[in-house]
Amino acid sequence: MPEAVQAKTKPFAPPMPETVEETGLSFQSLADLALKTAATETVQTTAAIAERMCLPVTLTEMLLQHLYREKLVEIRSNIGLNNNRYAVLDRGWDQLRRIMEISGYVGPTPVSLAAYTAMMRSQARPEDLVGPDTVAEAFQDLVLPDSLLQTLGFAINSRRSLFISGIPGTGKTSVAERINNALQTPVWIPYAVAVDEHVINLYDGHNHERSLDEAQFDSFDRRWLRVARPLIIVGGEMTLESTDLIYNRAARYYEAPFQMKANCGTLVVDDFGRQRVEPEELLNRWIVPLERKVDFLTLHTGKKISVPFEELVVFSTNLEPSRLVDEAFLRRMGYRVRIEPPSEETYRRIFERYTENAGVSYEPLVLDYLISKYPAERRVMKACEPRDLINRFMDICQYKSLQPTLTTDLLDLAWSNYFGIAHV
Repeated sequence: MPEAVQAKTKPFAPPMPETVEETGLSFQSLADLALKTAATETVQTTAAIAERMCLPVTLTEMLLQHLYREKLVEIRSNIGLNNNRYAVLDRGWDQLRRIMEISGYVGPTPVSLAAYTAMMRSQARPEDLVGPDTVAEAFQDLVLPDSLLQTLGFAINSRRSLFISGIPGTGKTSVAERINNALQTPVWIPYAVAVDEHVINLYDGHNHERSLDEAQFDSFDRRWLRVARPLIIVGGEMTLESTDLIYNRAARYYEAPFQMKANCGTLVVDDFGRQRVEPEELLNRWIVPLERKVDFLTLHTGKKISVPFEELVVFSTNLEPSRLVDEAFLRRMGYRVRIEPPSEETYRRIFERYTENAGVSYEPLVLDYLISKYPAERRVMKACEPRDLINRFMDICQYKSLQPTLTTDLLDLAWSNYFGIAHV
């Protein structure tokens, strides 16, 4: 089999560290974490501590033997090869209190900042370039113009930022959320990253979906896990402070900011311009990361560190771009698209697709009647409205115990409840 084919069929996995040097961390930091883990484990065996630290048993036993020689722990019994039962001694508890004052992190062993940076850089671009068929599949549940799909494909492949504008209800958020669907190859991320004696917790079960395909690898560094390329959406709750490291003073370790958690995936800034931070402040904060793919974060000690900024950033807004940012910044955007209200033909296709998926039946004249209501009330058709109207219709059917057959009378009732009526 050709080498290129072999490389394709056997994806990369970070190799398991066999020595302290291969972890990228100092011996003392590993020994401190081993002591903290031993103190918090119910079953204080080498195997249990190794499992919690995500390290090989032999390396974990070496750390515990060091603690034993330092009279911080004692060996209670031998269970098997490289597997002893330990207990923390009084001197160990005294040492534990001192190291917990520096960092309270207990969990999978962190990776070094250098290892994290190298891994993010190597996985930033998809292994396989995204083509028209993949893009069409990613947006298959939406009705979009071919020209828009093409631009989205350009942005996905290049990993350059994307600025989406348009009036409310045209489908900007729906488009932004599905961009990540085209990125199908999982990536490796660490549970945590170490910077000197500080630890940054990165893995987030809410935003990181595990691919659970590690079984295909014979062995790998268990400090890393495979996840689908992350999709993180932030909206009006975002502040400038949330773009930096979040220090937990009680636990004495850091939580990674959302843009760091989005590395190798997609970050969507929804309703841009309505955040609790001024648009100019946010864009000034990210102008260097967007251009140079590197972000600068600050530890509570004042020390600054650089981390990769390897995500596709999508800004979505229903405000006029000229009201938010100046032309100089817009020129730094990779791509700009404006999503317009759908044409009548597109509106019909959206309606037909949604009613089919919802199991709603209707006569063709009902759709004609719906289309006629827009000019009659001087309303602009919006891409979200077929979905919203059908959802209101389904609410009516549930309330009145009706079969999901749409009539003009039921459509009028759904319409009036959606757009608002006076109850007299």
